[in-house]
Amino acid sequence: MSHIQEEIKSIQERLPEHVRLVAVSKFHPIEALEEAYAAGQRVFGESKVQEMTTKYEALPKDIEWHFIGHLQTNKIKYMAPYVALIHGVDSFKLLKEINKQAIKAERTIPCLLQIHIAQEESKFGFSFDECRQMLEEGCWKELTHISIAGLMGMATNTDDENIIQQEFHSLGAFFQEIKDSYFSNQPAFKEISMGMSDDYPIAIAEGSTLVRIGSKIFGQRNY
Repeated sequence: MSHIQEEIKSIQERLPEHVRLVAVSKFHPIEALEEAYAAGQRVFGESKVQEMTTKYEALPKDIEWHFIGHLQTNKIKYMAPYVALIHGVDSFKLLKEINKQAIKAERTIPCLLQIHIAQEESKFGFSFDECRQMLEEGCWKELTHISIAGLMGMATNTDDENIIQQEFHSLGAFFQEIKDSYFSNQPAFKEISMGMSDDYPIAIAEGSTLVRIGSKIFGQRNY
């Protein structure tokens, strides 16, 4: 068994039943994804639309492709026919464009709203208040070909586990608030995407349902 397969099996054994592993395969070759696939992995995360599309075309069609990068509106049309979940929607404008391309592709695209929970300014996402305001305004309800499936957030890049835990906790609490206020009758609103290779156990303890793990499985990325 290869290192990739060993890591996937090891992580899967430790995940609670309600948590899914997104294997972050960006910048890694198709051969590495094939090894992960052979170990039973079916959910992969990519951050470049062109790279994801190339891999989608080359690999088995029972794979769920999650887009986890910062999304540009002009790239949505290329992945609209097949993307299973878009993790990082950080504006209403982006939601509108995803909806437009989903209509053309004749499908409904699940999306996560990205919330800015980290201390770093470089991270993208709605603030809590910006997200509340967008949902309160209600225009998103007219977007018939998107499904808001939950929230996504990235913690501060720090060794201080207390900071990470507090940030994940804040996202978990906000998820519950938003679910109660806007999605209480929508079972599709169920995902919290938080946690990566170094902090996913903390994320799971704070309610994560999707952990995005790359370097722990595939090794360091080749940029």
